[in-house]
Amino acid sequence: MKAVDIMTKNPCFCSSNDSIVNVARTMRDHDCGAVPLVDNGRVVGIVTDRDLVVRGLATGTNSAAMVGEIATKNVCRVRADDDVKEIERLMSDNQVRRVLVMDGDRCVGIVSQADLARAVQRADGLTDREVAIVVERISEKRGKASSRGDSGSEVRF
Repeated sequence: MKAVDIMTKNPCFCSSNDSIVNVARTMRDHDCGAVPLVDNGRVVGIVTDRDLVVRGLATGTNSAAMVGEIATKNVCRVRADDDVKEIERLMSDNQVRRVLVMDGDRCVGIVSQADLARAVQRADGLTDREVAIVVERISEKRGKASSRGDSGSEVRF
């Protein structure tokens, strides 16, 4: 099974210069918990609902501040034709809940923990045990950096 088979297609995007409140509204309006940041046609980061709370609201950051100030810059990426096993490895190794699916420099989708779980329900070759192991590894405490969401290094293919 490939990334393209389970990814959420056509994610919404924001710019790193968008305000925190505008990105939060985008998440609300599109019912999503993560938005890739694209500047000049290139992915420069991702902001999650957790970033908005932990790095924004909890630190007293003004809602008009630019989202690039609180976004995760180190983004895990795969190609659309990469195997789901590679996504599971990236999520586990980097303790991330989402991986961007790229076509060159263009983001064409996102694979989340929920996408892995739905693939199990569809019997798409993933076992519930595999997904449980990924979720467990993502959720392990590994120190202060992981609680900030920036413990992983950028991974490109």
